[in-house]
Amino acid sequence: MRGLSSPFPIVALAAVLSALAACSRAPAPPLAPAVPVTVVQVATRDMPVLASAVGSVEAINSVAVKSLVDGQLLQSFVKDGADVTAGQLLFRIDPRPAEAALRQVEAALAKDQATLTQARSQVQRYAPVAAKGYISADQMEQYRTNMEAAAASVKVDEANVAAAKVTLGYTEIRASLAGRIGRILIQPGNVVKANDTNPLVVINQIEPIYVNFALPGALLGAVLSAQQDAPLPVSATIAGVAKPVDGQVAFVDNAVDTTTGTIKLRAQFANPEHVLWPGQLVSVRLTLGHDANAVVLPDRAVQNGPDGNYVFVVKPDHHAEQRRVTVARVVGGEAVIGSGLAAGETVVLDGQSRLTDGAPLRIETGAAGAPHAQVSEGGP
Repeated sequence: MRGLSSPFPIVALAAVLSALAACSRAPAPPLAPAVPVTVVQVATRDMPVLASAVGSVEAINSVAVKSLVDGQLLQSFVKDGADVTAGQLLFRIDPRPAEAALRQVEAALAKDQATLTQARSQVQRYAPVAAKGYISADQMEQYRTNMEAAAASVKVDEANVAAAKVTLGYTEIRASLAGRIGRILIQPGNVVKANDTNPLVVINQIEPIYVNFALPGALLGAVLSAQQDAPLPVSATIAGVAKPVDGQVAFVDNAVDTTTGTIKLRAQFANPEHVLWPGQLVSVRLTLGHDANAVVLPDRAVQNGPDGNYVFVVKPDHHAEQRRVTVARVVGGEAVIGSGLAAGETVVLDGQSRLTDGAPLRIETGAAGAPHAQVSEGGP
């Protein structure tokens, strides 16, 4: 029995070798956790072709109200910043000097009318006598001359009366147009002069109103082409006003400004709510047409990187693919994609901050109800 060796050393050796082999194998890397995201499907739809600019609001009519006569300003019938209508009484100047001048010329008219009546009576009385030869022809001619001179004096007096009435009318200053007045610059009690440098007040027409803006000269052809079909619609966005206001292009300049390379345009707005104000700066959008099959997705799905815009596309293996895209324009929070995406593809809408190219995804239901599907975690 001594010829047989003991099995225990062999078993111990096998156990040691097995342990060494196990230690030599590296542990398997852990699976990358899936990133929770919401997604949206790229679609095609009819989108407007827009041109944007910064515009300045201008009153269609602006009137500096001045006095046409000298005198003391007695009354003001409006307050600073009031809305006025055409023909509304604004100010009254002391009418007494004008009334006195009117009475004077009316008296002169009455005197000359009496003289004319007497001269006409003499002509009628002496004409038959002159015809019989009882007075000389020269004497009769003098009567006729006196009558014609009196008639001429009456016409002069009538013109003076009309002028005096006009002057008296100037003592009441009325609004020549409907609009809003600014600050009253001359208060009652002051003496005003005809056509003084400083106006009493300025009236700006608010309804309707203009917005002036400029576009790159390269868009002139598109503007003129679109204008042939119908008046071009324009929207203006005002700071602090939730809803844009709509108008139409009323004027396109006849030349491109060579110093800036832009073409000047003017849009007219009805402005019934008076949200547009002279001198105000607004954001203007001009609709030049429509793109019937634009590739569209929400603007927030598009990210901006050092190499330009990009999105994360959901691949069939449920991983993210970072892809560069070009954005033609953004309309109402929707990005119109020029290249890089096709309709029907699915892109990440929210959750991009944790994504890298090739990252696994776990798609969740978005707040906006975006299309979603359950994707396996950790890859295929």
